[in-house]
Amino acid sequence: MADPDALRTRWAHTLRRSRARSRELAPPTPSPAPSPEAYADNLLARWSEPQRRYHTLDHLTAVLDHVDVLEEAADDPDLVRLAAWFHDAVYLPDRSENEERSARLAERALPEAGLSAGATAEVARLVRLTVTHAPAADDPNGQVLCDADLAILASPADAYAAYTAAVREEYAFVPPDAFREGRAAILRQLLDLPRLFHTPYGTREWEGPARHNLTSELTLLTA
Repeated sequence: MADPDALRTRWAHTLRRSRARSRELAPPTPSPAPSPEAYADNLLARWSEPQRRYHTLDHLTAVLDHVDVLEEAADDPDLVRLAAWFHDAVYLPDRSENEERSARLAERALPEAGLSAGATAEVARLVRLTVTHAPAADDPNGQVLCDADLAILASPADAYAAYTAAVREEYAFVPPDAFREGRAAILRQLLDLPRLFHTPYGTREWEGPARHNLTSELTLLTA
């Protein structure tokens, strides 16, 4: 289970490192940056909303853990971590603009929290990239975030089954036949991609298991 106190600490360390980096690249603001704690509490509350079953604090923790695994592949791993915090900060299962609204939240909050305009723009860009999970070949930050977000697809069988059950719970308002049809279409789209993962580690460690899990789930849905 996710530990909110540990997540608060991770947020504070990441934000402070990113602030320091911002000051190196841009003139400092005249007023002191506010404490990270208020921003952490707001984000933790968002990730704890009752409509969530998969996109929860556990998912946030997993994505941050995967970013830690992949950080050497990123240009700025702390900006990737901030993007992980914001990438599903706005999440309503029946809405299609969650990523855009999450990116706009980052664009409002991060300048207040002491980040430069350039760093804020990069975080928002990364959040929007999770719509497609299709980073460019010359986008290491995007590759790390997208691989970290999709790493659940390469889970062991029991964890993958728990993931699919949680996704179904989030979409409980969708009738069974419609859900199966929509989920199967998503799985086919993923399987048709030339590659699911873009970092060397993701390609080596996660590509094969993820394709096995997706194929097995598709077979069950269409049986």
